[in-house]
Amino acid sequence: MTEKDTYKTITKASPEVLFKDKHSKFFGYAFPITTEDDVKTHIENLKKQHHQARHWCYAYQIGKSQSEFSFRANDDGEPNNSAGMPIYGQIQSFEVTNILIVVVRYFGGVKLGVSGLINAYRTGAQMALEASKIITKTINVEYAITFDYKNMNKVMRIVKEKNLNVINQTLELSCELIISVRLKEAATVFEIFDRLYEINIRTFND
Repeated sequence: MTEKDTYKTITKASPEVLFKDKHSKFFGYAFPITTEDDVKTHIENLKKQHHQARHWCYAYQIGKSQSEFSFRANDDGEPNNSAGMPIYGQIQSFEVTNILIVVVRYFGGVKLGVSGLINAYRTGAQMALEASKIITKTINVEYAITFDYKNMNKVMRIVKEKNLNVINQTLELSCELIISVRLKEAATVFEIFDRLYEINIRTFND
């Protein structure tokens, strides 16, 4: 079975959404993220924006494929698994990654019970995702190809034939191309260059 080479994510923050239940207000937000520092920044900003709220519950997932996913769910003082995991459940349901969803609660004076909280946080997360523009991206591998200037035509012919995406190039006496290739085509492209005399290919940033 070949590994999937696409993933779904968002590229900009969702509009603010609001779910109400028994006078409690639940504001939902979705943010694109790539690191845990991004998570901290967004949470801090929402705590300033909603400084009178009672809870800032969230879940996030980082990574492009099943093998590298890392996630966290935070109940922020609500009963165990009544907030963070229902939010994370929506991340799984929409099959999105590199995403943070935060649901901010203003307590309305009436307790909702655990089942009410689960429903409210799940709905807040769902609404934030429904308000987001979800896109599909490809998982790419970057290669560095190094060669002498005399072999330029040989290399560029393959780049053109295979319609490869060159993201950086140094074309002097000693040349280097950095190319980006879809994961499912990566092994084939590597093999083509690897077989060529006087041309070296390696995974970039190794």
